[in-house]
Amino acid sequence: MGTTQLETVAEPKYWHLKTVLSEALDSEFSVGEILPNERDLAARFGVARATLRQALEQLELEGRLQRRRGVGTTVAPPRMGVAVGSAQGSWPGAVGDAWQLADCAPAVPPADVARMLETAADEQVHVVRRTRVSNGQPVAAELLYVPTSSVAELTGMDEPSGAARARVVLRELSRLGLEGQDRAVELGSARADDAKALDRLPGAPVLVVTTRFFAEGRTAAVSVATYRADTCRLTFGDSGGVEIHHDDTERRAS
Repeated sequence: MGTTQLETVAEPKYWHLKTVLSEALDSEFSVGEILPNERDLAARFGVARATLRQALEQLELEGRLQRRRGVGTTVAPPRMGVAVGSAQGSWPGAVGDAWQLADCAPAVPPADVARMLETAADEQVHVVRRTRVSNGQPVAAELLYVPTSSVAELTGMDEPSGAARARVVLRELSRLGLEGQDRAVELGSARADDAKALDRLPGAPVLVVTTRFFAEGRTAAVSVATYRADTCRLTFGDSGGVEIHHDDTERRAS
């Protein structure tokens, strides 16, 4: 990274520095590499540390950098694409699904989810917890709400605990003929439990993707997935899955 003359640039110094740093990240650093400390970077570019911090903060917001506890500032992996197309897609847990099962337990869903499922306000449903990892870091956490009517053949004897219980619920759900799905995306702030799962501070920006799965003429399940906003981007193709781009390669998952 060479020294750049910033004094004659009309735009804010930190913004121009951000551009220079971004170009250096592309040409001189690899994913996961730790950047030099702020003092060395500020001296190298001839800027105040306050200016450097503004540039680094902007690059972090854009998903180019990550500040990791006990490690420092590292180059972030490519953003994960969250597809919001209209294709039918597949049930959670289908072959190629990149989500990892955590556990499953009965619980009363939030009021808005209960309305989508058309369950009573105090009716418990199966809540499957799943996580998504990319480049060794958690990037998304999901709560999948499945009413008992969608897995009517499930009995108490079929329901072990933890991830095994989650697999049973997803297996029974997949027996239904999937008729379609729709998605809604909104920007939000990480709640305490989401922040813990995603290794972020409470209040960090997140993308909340709500997906309704339709079968037998009704909403058979609802997924509420929380993605780290600094590691994800929306894609608007016809794919019904999630696309992860690593350089020139691409993997697809439901």
